[in-house]
Amino acid sequence: MFRRHLISLAALAICSAWMPAAMAQGKDIKIAHIYSKTGPLEAYGKQTQTGLMMGLDYATGGTMTVGGRKIVVIEKDDQGKPDLGKNLLAAAYGDDKVDIAVGPTASPVALAMLPVAEEYKKILLVEPAVADSITGDKWNKYIFRTGRNSSQDAIANAVAVDKEGVSIVTMAQDSAFGRDGVKAFKDAVKKAKLVHEEYLPPATTDFTAGAQRMIDKLKGQPGRKIIFIIWAGGNPFKIADMDLKRYGIEIATGGNILPAMVAYKQFPGMEGAAYYYFGMPKNPVNDALVASHYQQFKSPPDFFTAGGFSAAMALVTALKKTNGDTNTNKLISTMEGMSFDTPKGKMTFRKEDHQAMQSMYHFKIKVDPAFAWGVPELIREIKPEEMNVPIRNKR
Repeated sequence: MFRRHLISLAALAICSAWMPAAMAQGKDIKIAHIYSKTGPLEAYGKQTQTGLMMGLDYATGGTMTVGGRKIVVIEKDDQGKPDLGKNLLAAAYGDDKVDIAVGPTASPVALAMLPVAEEYKKILLVEPAVADSITGDKWNKYIFRTGRNSSQDAIANAVAVDKEGVSIVTMAQDSAFGRDGVKAFKDAVKKAKLVHEEYLPPATTDFTAGAQRMIDKLKGQPGRKIIFIIWAGGNPFKIADMDLKRYGIEIATGGNILPAMVAYKQFPGMEGAAYYYFGMPKNPVNDALVASHYQQFKSPPDFFTAGGFSAAMALVTALKKTNGDTNTNKLISTMEGMSFDTPKGKMTFRKEDHQAMQSMYHFKIKVDPAFAWGVPELIREIKPEEMNVPIRNKR
């Protein structure tokens, strides 16, 4: 009788030890995607969401499961407002009990969210907010980023315009994105002369006064004269209405979403560097994204669609390595230094600041009547190892 009782207790102990593991295996992996579903950067946010869902589907072979656990994505609209984004992230971690969060679209929202990830000790995978400070002085160990940062943009764009005898004026939004972008660009430029920085409110629609100030700074300069634009949303290319050619002034900028690149048709031969354009990368993941997007939407994937897809590839790669275990410390140790395939080729999370090291694309704009936008023709891929991206945190 006593022996039978001991056997029963042993069996119960084994069951008790096994049950939490089994329950964890069967429990959904909850991911919150907090982004600009509405607001000034709505177009960017919606692309990211499309890419994220396509990427999760592709990376899991259509099963939406990893390690026997179903992936569930909870969407939240931060409207591009920092306080709202911060509250939504706290609610996602605290009330919805999500394992990981992805987003947001705008840099000021991301900066407001960073301390929340640290408070709840949960990962925030930043995609696509760009400001350097996100993985720089405002960073904490729970922050990873698949999106490019201001320095990667700046270093790649400097490849296109940083030449002897060139005078440059920067025009940027007066925001974390704009100011970090200009700071990084200034750090990257070694040969050209920077003669003025013009900051305008993010929602500017009338560029006349700003354009006049930039013309006044540039028109007397010898050699090649460039206005380099760092802008998100809106149409800063209205400054071309000021007849810049009369003063021999050119416009240069980075890549953008396809609707914004319709304006690039005015500037054949313009050079810059892009984060992504669907025709540039040659790899199986990009082929799958392009094919899937054409099938679903009868159009090519855009700038931020690739970013959302990359975020999904990073998450599933990490979760496969942990066999679906969402323990934060285990995920951090797995993701630090981790390489993963994306539509842009291989990315690697740098151990020091969790910034994804990635290729950028030096382009020249060609006008092709078959396309509604100015087509960025690839001059060359700028590989991660060619870019000395500064580590800006205090780790």
